Amino acid sequence: MAESYRQIVVSLKTWSDTNKIGYGVRMTFTFGIYPGGSLGDETGLIEPVRPDDPERITAALRELQGDAEEFLVRAYRSYAADEHRTPDRPERYATDGRKLDLVLQFGVRSGELDGWTDYVRQVVRTEGPRLAVVQICEEPNLDLPILDGSIPNVLRALVEGVIAAKEEALTCGYGHLAVGFNAVPSFDPADTFWPELGELADERFHRSLDYVGLDFFPDVFRAVPEGRLVDSVGAVLTGFRENALPRAGIGPAVPLRVCENGWPTGPGRSEERQAEVVEQVVRTVVGLAGRLGVRSYSLFGLRDADSAGPGLFHHFGLLRDDWTPKPAFDVYRKLVGELTVV
Repeated sequence: MAESYRQIVVSLKTWSDTNKIGYGVRMTFTFGIYPGGSLGDETGLIEPVRPDDPERITAALRELQGDAEEFLVRAYRSYAADEHRTPDRPERYATDGRKLDLVLQFGVRSGELDGWTDYVRQVVRTEGPRLAVVQICEEPNLDLPILDGSIPNVLRALVEGVIAAKEEALTCGYGHLAVGFNAVPSFDPADTFWPELGELADERFHRSLDYVGLDFFPDVFRAVPEGRLVDSVGAVLTGFRENALPRAGIGPAVPLRVCENGWPTGPGRSEERQAEVVEQVVRTVVGLAGRLGVRSYSLFGLRDADSAGPGLFHHFGLLRDDWTPKPAFDVYRKLVGELTVV
């Protein structure tokens, strides 16, 4: 443990030197998790076979957080369907050092922007004290029906939403609030998302942008050869920082956040292997934090939607659907306790 701690401190010193924040500034690597039972697959929403239990969610969050001063609770709202929020009433979990990492999905199938920035400003204004992070749009470079990447005008929604959120945060005195957006890795050299974003982004956008998030799931949708998981994680993070972001004019001083990452159990996927993957991925991300400017990691997610369900998406939890823990729950709890630098 002492050696791991020393390596993290060295990495964070390297990041601070590179970004001119000054040696001796103490950094915090922040962890978090999505605690809701609802989640999306390729076609739509999956609802949990057992409803969310706020008391059990709170107890699990408290256990995972341990002594960490801050722990992120990821939550989702949609401009197009704001009545569907997951988890329900997430503000109840934003206590005792826990803050919300709130996703504001656009979701308007027509791409019509009227009212969008007013909605963003209103959410920031009213929820600001409970927020640590606001993410504008959800996976805007992935064309699946449930995601913003399938929506026309999504790049304008992203750029205008980031600017509006930051302006409102500063107006309200919420200087602590990090505003950004997320994306998934792209392995298509002809992908135009990043240069098109760069063409649309102006000085106000770059001035407003506090982070870029990465959602990635190594060895889930694409198999990773045995023994190559750590290399795969490092390659995806490095490629995102050094190849993708510069195509939009986003430089190395803008921090990264790992917003969604996980590995499901189920047929052919043992709970023991899930625990191993969580440990390997988290340690790799933290080990690269200094060189790549990664500030946080959030795991997806707390509990299975359906532990007897037929698909990958039913089994991402650290807990089974009856709230009993898988081995990975204790692994993640220990990693949060060991790798949070305050």
